[in-house]
Amino acid sequence: MAQSNRQANKSKKTISREEKAARIKAAEERERRERERRERSEKVKKIFTVIVCVILVLALGIPTMALTVLSQ
Repeated sequence: MAQSNRQANKSKKTISREEKAARIKAAEERERRERERRERSEKVKKIFTVIVCVILVLALGIPTMALTVLSQ
């Protein structure tokens, strides 16, 4: 009887180890997805900033060049 209890406890420990391994794996997967999401977000922000800067340069540069050409 004591031996069957030990086997039952051993199987519970094995299951808990498997569950623990599954939980760790799931947590690592969540962290990886979150890191990828943050990286994508930062990349989109950088691209948006560059586009806005280009638009501002064109918006300020074209009228200035036009005035320079027309004033001559």
